[in-house]
Amino acid sequence: MSGFVEKPEPLQVPGLVHLHTGKVRDLYQNEAGDLVMVASDRISVYDWVVPSDIPDKGRVLTQLSLWWFDVLADLVPNHVLSTDLPDGAPADWEGRTLICKRLRMIDVEAVARGYLTGSGLLEYNEHRTVCGLALPEGLVNGSELPAPIFTPATKAAVGEHDENVSYEEVARQVGAETAALLRRTTLDVYGRARDIARDRGIILADTKFEFGFDTDGGLVIADEVLTPDSSRFWPTATWEPGRDQPSYDKQYVRDWLTSPASGWDRKSEQPPPPLPPEVIESTRAKYLEAYELLTGLSWS
Repeated sequence: MSGFVEKPEPLQVPGLVHLHTGKVRDLYQNEAGDLVMVASDRISVYDWVVPSDIPDKGRVLTQLSLWWFDVLADLVPNHVLSTDLPDGAPADWEGRTLICKRLRMIDVEAVARGYLTGSGLLEYNEHRTVCGLALPEGLVNGSELPAPIFTPATKAAVGEHDENVSYEEVARQVGAETAALLRRTTLDVYGRARDIARDRGIILADTKFEFGFDTDGGLVIADEVLTPDSSRFWPTATWEPGRDQPSYDKQYVRDWLTSPASGWDRKSEQPPPPLPPEVIESTRAKYLEAYELLTGLSWS
């Protein structure tokens, strides 16, 4: 059992219909039929949404995604129609809200990996493969792969794990043409982002994207893109294969929750406890640092 400690009640806004509450985002529909996506300050780890918010996190995710959408526009269009605040929306939604076009979503997490870590490392250690793709001997935790690979996963509900699947399974589910388009676009976007991040002192170890088709049948990138929630960002200066890497994400939260100080047993069905102020502040600082390094902009 996992998910929300206590699922938040959706805010009711005149003219908007609440559709869904996810781990981080709340989704509405406006009167024109467009989607209104609001990124909260919630944080999820180990398939739980922690009962403490990280101030500004939702704004960082939204503003970083917008920056990347612009950088990637020549590779793939995105779903953003407007960043204007809907009429009647609370002031707190400013900077964390996107008006987006409706898409026919592809039910696949499009994952690109350039380095061996996470679930890919677990599979590699057992089979010398990741999502069925054979990899050479001698790789360790944090190794750079010979070339980036497309390792799709099935989308999971809140509180459940995404599950890695083979490319062949994706082709069976969505068709060979769509699978090939997903793989090509995912690796093109990853390659562009990897090079940009590397120039700024950050390793983009892996990342995941969501895609859909618009009414004209064109492929569109959706949701968030290349944020600390959807990607593993490592400092280039401290990269050392053979160990876990420092990262620009939820690592402070993970480390504290699995330490004796939290008193929490990850294997139990009990929800995690609230975070202490120093963990909240350190985590916020990491999100802001990632934003500023990648964009070259100051957070204000």
